[in-house]
Amino acid sequence: MRGMNDLVRQAQVMQKKIQKAQEELAEKEVEASVGGGMVTVVATGSQEIKSVKIDPQAVDPEDVPMLEDLVLAAVNEALKKSKDMAEEEMGALTGGMKIPGMF
Repeated sequence: MRGMNDLVRQAQVMQKKIQKAQEELAEKEVEASVGGGMVTVVATGSQEIKSVKIDPQAVDPEDVPMLEDLVLAAVNEALKKSKDMAEEEMGALTGGMKIPGMF
């Protein structure tokens, strides 16, 4: 029974560490730029988009689809960077073990 209590205690400690790491990730930011800096997106480590900046030169009323593609690419790249950062930091905590629902 003692072994089970130790295991539960270790799980609780790990859960607190993961929760703290997730809170810290929510404060960290990554940035992605596309189109030579025409569109820049900032996202947090918890995959929240914080800002989108569009260079006025990218705004061409005759070519709105190009701007839409740039925004989409920048958002996807920022989210990828954010996820990679979260996986790296959480992986360090869990010894590389994937825990479902952690990200």
